[in-house]
Amino acid sequence: MTSPAKTILIIGGGFSGMAAAIQLRKQGLDVEVAEIDPGWRSYGAGISLGGATLRAFKTLGILEQFLAQGSAADGADLFLPNGHKLATLPTPRLAGDDVPGGGAIMRPVLAKILADATVASGARVRLGCTFTSLRQDADGVEVGFTDGQTRRYDLVIGADGLYSKVRETIMPEAPRPRYTGQCVWRAVLPRPAEVERATMWVGPRVKTGVNPVSRDQMYLFVTEDRADNVPIDPQQFAPMLRELLAPFAVPLMQHCRDALDANAQIVYRPLEQLLVRQPWHRGRVVLIGDTVHATTPHMASGACIGIEDAIVLAEELGAAANIEQALTRFGARRWERCRMVVENSGRLGEIEISGGDKAEHARIMHDTHLALAAPI
Repeated sequence: MTSPAKTILIIGGGFSGMAAAIQLRKQGLDVEVAEIDPGWRSYGAGISLGGATLRAFKTLGILEQFLAQGSAADGADLFLPNGHKLATLPTPRLAGDDVPGGGAIMRPVLAKILADATVASGARVRLGCTFTSLRQDADGVEVGFTDGQTRRYDLVIGADGLYSKVRETIMPEAPRPRYTGQCVWRAVLPRPAEVERATMWVGPRVKTGVNPVSRDQMYLFVTEDRADNVPIDPQQFAPMLRELLAPFAVPLMQHCRDALDANAQIVYRPLEQLLVRQPWHRGRVVLIGDTVHATTPHMASGACIGIEDAIVLAEELGAAANIEQALTRFGARRWERCRMVVENSGRLGEIEISGGDKAEHARIMHDTHLALAAPI
């Protein structure tokens, strides 16, 4: 494969940006990553991952590291708050017959795996640095940086997240992230022996669950309907989370409730979503990941579709005659899959908030999982 872009700047060193660097370096391209955080840190507790994500990890070459440092299992169990079992959701083995169909890992651990792979790929990483200007012409993009330097690239990839400055610069007309009326709480707790895979309990206003993230840890997640997106004092995190768990009488949930202490690393996040209509590029600047399709976690696929963006973009750059053709083909391959995840995840949240049709909820989950199993 011969790419029409030889020098590439990736703005943003999150999951999507790192995946892009790894894949583009496999083509021998000159790749630079500009990450504004000097510590290249990743915040948060656990992250649940489906089979499509593990398949993407295999493509990147990090599946073995994930399996060694995270947790993988088949299926997910669904219960009512009183412990009555509703169903076991199947998780097809998309990464290979010997690889379970889903799993979870601590976000900082996954970030470290990807960061190590990015550095090992030969990509140059500039920390504590981001852009100040983007000036395009027919042959490239001149980028001004916060450290005073100016450099020129054939292509710039914006992977700087939900509140992307690259998006604001090249697409000022794009929509803003929208609060969905739900929030999610996460905490890290010791893993009891009986917790072997993702398990969820569904109440009228609150959905909770656990998922192993390593041999000795699991993460607790609680989705809560909350009409207003207002800040919450971190000192209130533990008592508020305990109160949310009170109606779930099953022993494991009460065990989690009792275990919420200073070591639980409780994280609270309002759920926002964003879907930017195509095209996702302007000239020689293209957006990937949360910059154009940020989703709620209902389908556990936000990281997945961002990493898939990186894989597909690298494929199209390696196959196209010119950059415009590559970016157009990239958008065409990604639109329907990303739209489906964002809109279907949003609809699941709406059904949960309104107490709507449980059959529709189940159908959306089934159909979306089936669609995600298809090749990218």
